[in-house]
Amino acid sequence: MNQLLNALVIPARLNHPVHIRPLQLDAASRQRVAAGEVAVLAGKDWRAYLSNESGRTFHNVRAEVLLREAGVDVESTIHGTVTFLGQAEPWEETDAPRHLIRLAEQLFDMPLAA
Repeated sequence: MNQLLNALVIPARLNHPVHIRPLQLDAASRQRVAAGEVAVLAGKDWRAYLSNESGRTFHNVRAEVLLREAGVDVESTIHGTVTFLGQAEPWEETDAPRHLIRLAEQLFDMPLAA
């Protein structure tokens, strides 16, 4: 499946801004964004794709905060860039949900949507 979706991207490095970006949805693009092996955390209507390789990547404090505020009990440290997409049906992805984008805007005090 190759389709273009708007993803909410939370980089681990604090000097890189949280942003919305079009993402060509395929396995290779998920791995490029997450910088390696991909793990998935899921909420009610979204999924977060993240790196499964903690040794090579930076701790992502912003993603941890967003995940906790979105209701996910984060049990381990989150590393690397985290990419959020929406979920319509089981394993059918959509654009990142507006409520998650608004939450990120509030938490990080930055406008993301045009």
